[in-house]
Amino acid sequence: MKQITSVHNQWVKNLLKLQEKSSERKKEGRFMIEGIKEIQLAIKGNYQLKTLIFCKQIIPQTDVEQLFNINTDETDLIEISLEIYQKLAYRTTTEGVLAVAVPKSHHLSDLKFRTENPLILVAEAPEKPGNIGAILRTADVANLDAVIIANPKTDLYNPNIIRSSVGGVFTNQIAVGSTTEIISYLKNHQINIFCAALSASIPYHTANFLNPTAIVVGTEATGLSEEWLKKAHQNIIIPMDGKIDSINVSVSAAILIFEAKRQRNFI
Repeated sequence: MKQITSVHNQWVKNLLKLQEKSSERKKEGRFMIEGIKEIQLAIKGNYQLKTLIFCKQIIPQTDVEQLFNINTDETDLIEISLEIYQKLAYRTTTEGVLAVAVPKSHHLSDLKFRTENPLILVAEAPEKPGNIGAILRTADVANLDAVIIANPKTDLYNPNIIRSSVGGVFTNQIAVGSTTEIISYLKNHQINIFCAALSASIPYHTANFLNPTAIVVGTEATGLSEEWLKKAHQNIIIPMDGKIDSINVSVSAAILIFEAKRQRNFI
């Protein structure tokens, strides 16, 4: 087992690049995970861990080995000093463990629905990692068949997405693609498209979500692109009685998803 104690070690500098730069994650084909729960969810989700890193001042090696049950022939186990851990960790409250993992493919063709009547969430061009993380948490709780990101503005393995999703990035089936590709995919699979929109819309609770369904949400600033609105089976709207005319995208997604769940569970 390796031990690294200097914050000036090149390996530490490389890890910091993985944390901070999407281009580095793409180039290296690696990303970082922080926290016991998140790493366990990644393992359960069949992500390949290249390196497991721990700080013995926070967590002993025996606990690390029991928690993760890793194969040391496939995963390097590295002990780091508290100083290095504090430099690498995003959160001050995590439990002294980090991991370097290999991303998965997220092509539309990789999707395999859990049910014959899928319920899918599509988010077009989400920018804020916190919103993406919140959407993934909701998708996990609702046990959706898939989450699809159209025209992504950030990579899925941004540390803020992993953190705000509480590991939901590892528990959901996720695909990415262009709006045109995703619409074609949904049409080919006979999945009805319901777009959250202000115009030509019906109240969301009057829509019929009982058949294969994709609920599509856009950004708060610009909404959905015209391409989505033209191809929708139905546009839907969440009625608002207050003076503010918009809802956070992760909140609106949750409202729409759980209306679909309500219809399917209690029909």
